[in-house]
Amino acid sequence: MEYLFTYGTLQDSQVQEYIFGRILNGNPDALLGFKKMENAVYGRYPLVIQTKKLEDKVSGTVYEVSEIDLKKADIYETSAYKREKFPLESGSSAWVYIENSK
Repeated sequence: MEYLFTYGTLQDSQVQEYIFGRILNGNPDALLGFKKMENAVYGRYPLVIQTKKLEDKVSGTVYEVSEIDLKKADIYETSAYKREKFPLESGSSAWVYIENSK
């Protein structure tokens, strides 16, 4: 199993049902050293920006997912985002969708 930290539309049960075919089981957590920017992608979707400042954190939900789930999420997130692994406040690490600044 893998872990996916979400801070935007992937927390919505209708979006999860559409992408994964089910509602995911998740827990609250936080991404440290990041700030959340609202309406940053296409003027509509949020984005997290790494600041590396300990006082900055983004609250969200971490879900247990499979490799197949991650591939489905990659398609949903489009090339506007890329997936990288970061440590969370809980001590675990999870995949996070961040800006894809190719």
